[in-house]
Amino acid sequence: MKRSRIGIGAIALFSVAALGLAGCSSDSGTESTDSASSTAIVSTNGNEPQAPLVTTGTTEVGGGKILTSIYAGLVSYQADGSIVNEVADSIESDDATTWTVKLKDGWTFTNGEAVTSKSFIDAWNYGAKFSNAQGSSYFFDNIVGFSYDEDTELTGLKAVDDTTFTVELSSPEADWPLRLGYTAYMPLPSVAYEDIEAFGENPIGNGPYMLAEEGAWNHDVEINLITNPDYDGVRKPVNGGLDIRFYTSQDAAYADVQAGNLDVLDAVPDTQFENYEAEFGDRAVNQPAAIFQAFNIPYYLEHWTGEEGKLRRAAISMSIDRGEITDVIFQGTRTPATDFTSPVIDGYSDSLEGAEVLEFNPDEAKKLWAEADAIAPYGDTVFTLAYNADGGHQAWVDAVTNSIKNTLGINAEGKSYPDFKSALDDRVNAKLTGATRAGWQADYPSLYNFLAPLYQTGAGSNYEGYSSEEFDSLLKEGSKSATVEDATAKYQEAQEVLLKDLPTIPLWYSNVTGVSGDTVDNVEFGWDSVPLYYAVTKG
Repeated sequence: MKRSRIGIGAIALFSVAALGLAGCSSDSGTESTDSASSTAIVSTNGNEPQAPLVTTGTTEVGGGKILTSIYAGLVSYQADGSIVNEVADSIESDDATTWTVKLKDGWTFTNGEAVTSKSFIDAWNYGAKFSNAQGSSYFFDNIVGFSYDEDTELTGLKAVDDTTFTVELSSPEADWPLRLGYTAYMPLPSVAYEDIEAFGENPIGNGPYMLAEEGAWNHDVEINLITNPDYDGVRKPVNGGLDIRFYTSQDAAYADVQAGNLDVLDAVPDTQFENYEAEFGDRAVNQPAAIFQAFNIPYYLEHWTGEEGKLRRAAISMSIDRGEITDVIFQGTRTPATDFTSPVIDGYSDSLEGAEVLEFNPDEAKKLWAEADAIAPYGDTVFTLAYNADGGHQAWVDAVTNSIKNTLGINAEGKSYPDFKSALDDRVNAKLTGATRAGWQADYPSLYNFLAPLYQTGAGSNYEGYSSEEFDSLLKEGSKSATVEDATAKYQEAQEVLLKDLPTIPLWYSNVTGVSGDTVDNVEFGWDSVPLYYAVTKG
């Protein structure tokens, strides 16, 4: 039996409901298309990307912030997370399995090459190919022809003509278009495949911004972007470009905003939580965002696998006083976690079976630790929690390790890396000697996005080696569900497996806390905590 035709409008309505946020979505990008853009450059904070800027290879926030600025996908996310067609003219299906994508005419990359069906099909095939080892490859695992184990072609992708292609999924997904604003699904020009790493140093996109010149990425310092004069999409910039500066500390970035040397900061350091709203007034923001924070303990370390590992993970979790830490250190900018997602995502829960393991319970923590010691003594081993010093994490890491130390009577301390890139490198290469700070800023507004990339066996961001057949099975059942409600139920069951295994120790959900200088106006932060840069006016 055929279902009624599913179009982008229906999905957009779904995504608004999914977020559960009050207020209207931003349309400042579309309004700006009739007015001339300012030539003033907006400065903002960022992180040195971990890898070359390739759409299917970048899975961290620093690189993602740049890629979403220089590329345009089939859809874009508005401030509240709802989607609007960008390069796509329509995305439709009769059965939620085979989707027909029609592109708008006239789109080009900044080198003049036309954006066609092939631009998307080739990019997705490159991202999915096993030997290319792309961090976002799992985003294509629902397309017919995908393989985790060998090089295959996505046979589910077929070009009808230059501006039309079809996508056959391995099972129905009614909300599939909701994914398509993520960078992994963006198109690439043909020149990219001549030398993908060199291309990643000077990427050529089709979005609202482009690199100011060849070599505009000054590693460990900044990247300079200017507006793309040929861009006429829904995110038309009203400024002249972006200088994204890579700070080694949030305090330094905050001081630059105070001094008028930085326009927009999207992460206030914890040292300023008590002062920033009073100091910046209506130029300060503190609002919910799709950000989950935790720490992971690698499965390749002694004491953290099998029954002993489960006992120790639960003991560690129950030895942390999340309520006190979020009150004292974060002062209303964090909320203790009750699941593995975010309160702004539809399907979030504060009543999952087994969630009591996330509550502070010193007596139970000591009991479980003793049971683990009966299996294999922990002895004088120091429990370390790694973090990147450029992210403003030291205060909470010290508080968490002190809580663990005071509860369990073991040696526990933080381990500082100079920057995010070096910390992530050790995670990627399985070189950690203890626990590591972890977190997730959603790629698109869905429970699935908080689960599959991090905990599915072999997933691109599953660096610490978790694998569970039960979890994988429930995740797959959820992705094949005919309704959002059925999918949510399966994803919640999958989280109950995580609560037993604790591959990550959930800590809290983050608000986006940001400030902007009096040099700029119209600063709005999106559902994922990233400012809508194209809407910022200056001068």
